[in-house]
Amino acid sequence: MTEKHTHEHIHEHTHGHTHTHTKEVLDRLARASGHLSKVRSMVENGEDCTEVLIQLAAVKSALNNTGKVILKDHIGHCLVDAVEENDMQAIEELNKAIDRFMK
Repeated sequence: MTEKHTHEHIHEHTHGHTHTHTKEVLDRLARASGHLSKVRSMVENGEDCTEVLIQLAAVKSALNNTGKVILKDHIGHCLVDAVEENDMQAIEELNKAIDRFMK
C-alpha cells in the first residue's frame, strides 16, 4: 500500500511580497536544472559513480545557494513588513521554512 502525501500551503499575509532577485533566482534554478539533467544522463549512461556524485554535489550547491538568495530577499522585504505590522504568523512561517531548508 502506498501512502500519498499532500501538502497544502495556505496562509494569508497582510503584507505584499516584493521579490527583487527574481531573475537571479530563475537563472540559478535553470543552472540547477541543467546540472540535474546532466546527473540523469550520467546515470543512464552508466558513468563513473564518483563523477555522478560530483555533479550531484553541484546540484545541491546550486539549490542551497538559490535558497540563500530567496531567504535574504524574504528577510529584507517580507519579514521587515511582517515585523512592522506585527504579523507573528509570517515570522513563525519563516522559522518553519528555515527549519525545513536547513535539514
